[in-house]
Amino acid sequence: MNATCSTLSDWLAHCARLHPKTMDLSLERTVEVARRLGIAFKVPLITVAGTNGKGSTCAMLESIARQSGYRVGLYQKPELVHFEERCRVDGQAVAADELVPHFAAVEAARGDLLLTQFEFSTLAIVRLLSQAALDLVILEVGLGGRFDSVNAFDADVAVITSIALDHTEYLGPDREAIGREKAGIMRAGRPVVVSDPQPPDSLIAHAQSLGADLWRLGRDFNVQGDKQQWAWAGRHRRYNGLAYPALRGANQLLNAAGALAAFEALRDRLPVTAQGVRNGLAMVELPGRFQIVPGQPMLVLDVAHNPQAVAALALNLDQMGFYPCTHAVFGAMADKDIAGLLGSLTPIIDRWYLTDLPLPRAAKAVDLQGLVAAATAKRPVPISTHADPAAALAAAVAVADPADRIVVFGSFYTVGGVLKDGLPRLVARHLG
Repeated sequence: MNATCSTLSDWLAHCARLHPKTMDLSLERTVEVARRLGIAFKVPLITVAGTNGKGSTCAMLESIARQSGYRVGLYQKPELVHFEERCRVDGQAVAADELVPHFAAVEAARGDLLLTQFEFSTLAIVRLLSQAALDLVILEVGLGGRFDSVNAFDADVAVITSIALDHTEYLGPDREAIGREKAGIMRAGRPVVVSDPQPPDSLIAHAQSLGADLWRLGRDFNVQGDKQQWAWAGRHRRYNGLAYPALRGANQLLNAAGALAAFEALRDRLPVTAQGVRNGLAMVELPGRFQIVPGQPMLVLDVAHNPQAVAALALNLDQMGFYPCTHAVFGAMADKDIAGLLGSLTPIIDRWYLTDLPLPRAAKAVDLQGLVAAATAKRPVPISTHADPAAALAAAVAVADPADRIVVFGSFYTVGGVLKDGLPRLVARHLG
């Protein structure tokens, strides 16, 4: 037991020192420490994996269940500003002090086992949720699925959202390989909801070989709609005349469809009400997912950081209507397909403000500058570099007109960097 750790910050620092790697893909350590801790769930457990849409799906599941009268625990990641955002109980982030005894319990149980920071913190959060007075627990899977620490716990329903290329150095070079990794969260005989409209064959094959109860979009549940409303139909029930989810973006309908299928799969244990569905979708919130902050100029926040997510961001920006000038604040990890994600946005962005991020694996702003310059060679635009996201946003505000918009996107650390002092309400220089 590490007697010097008395705060959450102490424990996070201890975890960072404990294991030589930030990532060590394996389940054995987490499974063994969870066994020693006696972690078990008496309420339904949903796990959510995928490349894009995990956070949105988790937020919708949480919102619908809460609006149906249930107490919900949610493990989501990563945080935008504060670590304790990762653990929510009944719609609120837990206090840092509430996590401390659970970190201490993990430390006492691990013995000589070296846990990564992710494994350690996952065990602490899951232990807290397993002991809380809840009706439903939702665990968001991190990287992959098969070897992710969340997969140490057997879900009653697994949800797999869209599959795209990301973390290829760990998960494989194509959608089929990545699909196999995500499929690792499935359990024999239990429901798995796949909300990707074109899932990799590997995902379907694994479900069939395992004997999982596969729910596929387009076969077991469907969506249809017009500009005003949409409808959902599953194996046993329908919802008609639904308002579109409060989370903006064309892709959110797929995430909502998957969330409703998960609840239908759980209908005998956790029935949700039609009003809970309507209110839950209407009131769902998730910072940093095509989040529009009114102001002059308009501010858009999005943690899109792979080509598929950035293509969705580009589509959503295009559907917002006309803005005289679109400014982009961008920072990303060096291991991302930066050249691949820039293509869909370069026709939309008129000025770039590139930022360093406070991690060794982050791409330097000067390196991003070369990639953006190459991507915009046919339409050269102003590009500047900045020490941090807040400085980059300040530079954009200094140049922008009131009718413009500023898009902050890329890493969670980019969006979190402009949120660290609260939600910015922009006032252009012409209005100050």
